Amino acid sequence: MKSNRFKSVLGLAALACSAQMALAADLRVSISAEPYPPFFEKQADGKWKGFEIDLANKVCAEMKANCKIGEVAWDGLIPALQSKKIDVIFSSMSITPEREKVIAFSIPYYFTEAEFVAAKGFKAPTTPAGLKGKILGVQSSTTHADFAKKYYAKDTRVKYYNTQDELNADMIAGRVDIMLLDALPAVDFLATKPAANLESKGYAPKDPLFGPGVGAGVRKEDKELKQKLDAAIKKLYANGEFDALQKRYFKTDIKAK
Repeated sequence: MKSNRFKSVLGLAALACSAQMALAADLRVSISAEPYPPFFEKQADGKWKGFEIDLANKVCAEMKANCKIGEVAWDGLIPALQSKKIDVIFSSMSITPEREKVIAFSIPYYFTEAEFVAAKGFKAPTTPAGLKGKILGVQSSTTHADFAKKYYAKDTRVKYYNTQDELNADMIAGRVDIMLLDALPAVDFLATKPAANLESKGYAPKDPLFGPGVGAGVRKEDKELKQKLDAAIKKLYANGEFDALQKRYFKTDIKAK
């Protein structure tokens, strides 16, 4: 009997140890390797900072998860998730029907408008007819690119860029006539000295292509992880921590409605 009891105790201890190890396992959270201020950008010491970095850390704290934030090129984020190289995408990725065919998302944690930016002397309307014959710049593999392709590509030359920084540089240099990007980074970009000759040309109209907002991407089979992410985001909304964090970075409310 003593031997059996001893074996039972050992078995329970092994199970407890295994559970603790599972809880302690790293949750690999990834942002895009391309900087996207003020959401995330790399500092001189190689560490990332920004709104989404801070929010991801708060979400992980709520989940009591040992998160490790890494980086993957934007176009490689979904393949990296599917191949189990990462566990969560936390990188300003809009929830869209096309993406939901291959991965799952948490509830939205923020939403912003799509904004047109061009030179101050640019007077053409931002409608498809108004931009006929113009060069419209967008970052590839984004909802802005999808929107431009659907509504503008017929009569407008849509130019795709790997990163927003590359597009910003061409906008400053006059190699594109107008660009479409997320409204919040647009505010910071327009406040820079090189963009002094540029200005907002208004927002794109509401469209299902833009989706309900930005969410954390997970594998479809990771239903428990999605539930935990949802619960953590809801908690940060309810206890005021999301509000306090967004006020550090933005002048407007970006909560998903």
